[in-house]
Formats: sequence, C-alpha cells, structure tokens
Amino acid sequence: MKKWLYAAGLGLTLTTAFAQAADKIAVVNVSNVFQNSPQLAAIIQQLEYEFKDRANELQSMERDLQAKIQLLQRDGSTMKASELSSLEKLVMDQRNIFSNKAQAFEQDNRRRNNEERKKILSRIQDAVKIVANEKGYDIVIDSTTVAYANSTKDITDDVMKQVK
Repeated sequence: MKKWLYAAGLGLTLTTAFAQAADKIAVVNVSNVFQNSPQLAAIIQQLEYEFKDRANELQSMERDLQAKIQLLQRDGSTMKASELSSLEKLVMDQRNIFSNKAQAFEQDNRRRNNEERKKILSRIQDAVKIVANEKGYDIVIDSTTVAYANSTKDITDDVMKQVK
C-alpha cells in the first residue's frame, strides 16, 4: 500500500511539473520573421550592388559568345578551313573562360548570401532570447516543427518588433 501511495504521489508531482513546464513553452515562426525582416531587403540590395559589375561582365561575355556561335552556324560552311578552325578554337576558349567565371560568380554570390543570412538569423535568435526572457519562457520552439500551439503562446510578433 505504501508503494502504491508513493507511486501515485510521484505521478501527481510529475503531472504538475509537466503542466507547469508547458506554461513556459512558446513558439515562434522564424521563417516568417526572416522573410519580413527589413534587413533582408537591405541585404538583397547590397548583394545586387556588390555583384552588379561581375554580373554585367558575364552578360557581356555571354552575348559576345552567342554572337560568335551564331556566326559559326550561319557562315561556318562558307569559311576557309583556317578561319573556321580559329573561330571554333576562340569559341571553345571563350566558353571555358565564361564557364569558369560564371561558376566562381555563383560560388561567391552563394557564399556572401549565406554569410548575410546567418547574420539575420543570429539577430533573430538574439531577439527570441530577449522576448523569451522578458515573458518568462524557458523553451521557445519554431512553430514549423509543432503540430499545434495555442496562439497565446506565439511570440512571433514580439520577435518581429525586437528584430526591427
């Protein structure tokens, strides 16, 4: 009988602890905060400006390459063998240079994009910590990983205000 009472008391204690813990859990929609952050628009503009010259250079190279390819297709059958060979070699060389520059551009652009996005996410995480501390939450979970959450436990709007 003593063991049964002890087990019942322990169960009641655990149930109460879980109920209290549930009161200290909130949710936040991080992707929504990220997409609506003013920093995202600023970063997009900054990166466009940063990579504008290289993008323009690649577009110019691509137009030049396309013109040479069209020349080959249109006049290749009437060209002398030496002219045709040198034009084909030029096209192949330009295609390789273009491909290498385009690949480097994509890698650099992706790297910078990731760096800036990490900065925004870090700022969002800091805002989540501040809001959670202010409101007394012990745990904050991303709402995209939760099947259901009471809307009173959603701190997304507060985090958005903190991020701005």
